[in-house]
Amino acid sequence: MNRANDHHSEGSESTRPAGGSDFLQLDLREVAPGGRTERLTARIRSAIADGTLPLGSRLPPSRVLAAELGVSRGLVTEAYQRLADAGQVRGSGRAGTTVVAAPLVPDLPAAAVPPDRLAPARPDGPGAPGGPFGAADGGALVDALRAVPCRIDLSPGVPDLTAFPRTAWLQAERRVLAALTPGDFGYGNPQGAPALRTAVTGWLARNRGIRADPDEVVVVAGVAQALALVAYVLREGGVRKVAVEDPGSLGARQQLEYGRLETVAVPVDEGGLDTAALRGSGAPAVLLTPAHQFPTGVVLDGERRRELLGWAAAGGLVVEDDYDAEHRYDRAPVPALRALLPEGVCYAGSVSKLLAPALRLGWLLVPPRLREAVIAAKRYADLGNPVLAQLVLARLMDSGELERHLRFVRRRHRRRRDAMLRAVAAHLPGARVHGAAAGLHLMVTFDGAAFEDTALAAGALALGVKAHPLSWHRIRPGAPGLVLGYAASPPGELEEGVALLGQALSRLR
Repeated sequence: MNRANDHHSEGSESTRPAGGSDFLQLDLREVAPGGRTERLTARIRSAIADGTLPLGSRLPPSRVLAAELGVSRGLVTEAYQRLADAGQVRGSGRAGTTVVAAPLVPDLPAAAVPPDRLAPARPDGPGAPGGPFGAADGGALVDALRAVPCRIDLSPGVPDLTAFPRTAWLQAERRVLAALTPGDFGYGNPQGAPALRTAVTGWLARNRGIRADPDEVVVVAGVAQALALVAYVLREGGVRKVAVEDPGSLGARQQLEYGRLETVAVPVDEGGLDTAALRGSGAPAVLLTPAHQFPTGVVLDGERRRELLGWAAAGGLVVEDDYDAEHRYDRAPVPALRALLPEGVCYAGSVSKLLAPALRLGWLLVPPRLREAVIAAKRYADLGNPVLAQLVLARLMDSGELERHLRFVRRRHRRRRDAMLRAVAAHLPGARVHGAAAGLHLMVTFDGAAFEDTALAAGALALGVKAHPLSWHRIRPGAPGLVLGYAASPPGELEEGVALLGQALSRLR
């Protein structure tokens, strides 16, 4: 937000909150001078959350609000800036300062989290009853936690949703709609719109070093559907088990198991997946995240890559989940395995970590021997993704807008990562940080600690903070830890959230 812009916000009276500052119901004279900015920011945020300030409404000009509240204009502009940093308002020149996003939930005191939704330390692992950290069904763990209200959400896997390029998307959508014929509104190609498949090949060539033909691309509803399609095709082809990384993504593992495949744990260490253990597992296929392993953040090293590609060349199948490879900060890009052995790798990617999970748009590149079966499975699953969204994404890719957005969010995510690193160093004594060079999350472990990480996560939730216990993503026992997402929260919330984690940690020691 440009602070210099907010003096232009004196547009029509109908766009302002009724009564100037009356909507705040706030008398800052009753607040100590040092806390006035925080109180004003919180009150405006609450007005956005409860609908008093709906999306699209304008805030009063800073000079007007300052005069009515009897405070300096600088105090008001600082409050507006904090809201802009959180992605809730935007300064738009003569259009003024506009509400563009509501908080995930209204500001809640920690005690507002329902006590019956919290879980104490689990006595006997993830299957124990009693709250989101002890769901009876493993598939319900993440859903149960997602449904619990909180003040600060440090769950991994979500980008900065306030940064979604609304203007660019809307402009691209208008251009796409203007060019469509009536026939374009019929059923599309189940494999995906040709325009998007072509755009995806260009995107992957520029950003991941993958050379592919549009006919090799299947458009899917995110990586989750890509895994579901691969699981179905493998099962129909006689495959009964798939190797997975340990630790590795709980959600990805559940997707394969829902497809009636047995998952076999293969250890991950500082070099990535243990390829010797993979060979010993007897699994004919393996799912892995080689560019930025989830959740450890390690990169599959050169020797292991050669061994893995040799295993695949001999008949094994690699399913490569390239879930957040574009988000890197302190290291060079890592080549995708698909670029090195197209005939042995199923490659899955999406825009969920770049734009928004809600789009449900991704791609799957399949070796020739599986391609027709995957396309058929996609056809019978849903007849193909919605065409309009595909064409809009294709236009963003072809125009360079998506790359511009990537550069923007990469800078913002890096600042947030740095804020979380500082907070972990300050508030989580004894924590070891993993995977900070790239991605949207950190893994922290507490080597030698005697507590259970589910107890730590439950204690944090009682204080209003969500985080994933590392044990959710393990198959075999290991050191307790947390998986902490930083991309979706502004630096101030990250600092507060990690400080509250520190409080929960101190109660366990």
